[in-house]
Amino acid sequence: MQYNKLVRDKIPEIIEAQGETPVTRVLEYEEYQACLEQKLREETAEYLESRELDELADILEVVYALCGAQGHSRAELEAAYKRKHQARGGFDKRIFLVSK
Repeated sequence: MQYNKLVRDKIPEIIEAQGETPVTRVLEYEEYQACLEQKLREETAEYLESRELDELADILEVVYALCGAQGHSRAELEAAYKRKHQARGGFDKRIFLVSK
């Protein structure tokens, strides 16, 4: 079966444990970035369809990978999040701006 997609690091081991032989390759940086962005679209679509917590966790995994691929740490991401949250707030109040 053909997949041609980015998978989590342990997927080849899981396939081998099932008695099958995975065929893999390591992506170059630009292709990795593009595949991560595609994976983000896929995971977001899956969450929007299912609304399951595990799908949100998958989105977070991809966000962390994108962050690392762009040379940033999770700590830097968290700092950027806190900075924006403090300056602009979150979405807890469910405010919907109609016009300005």
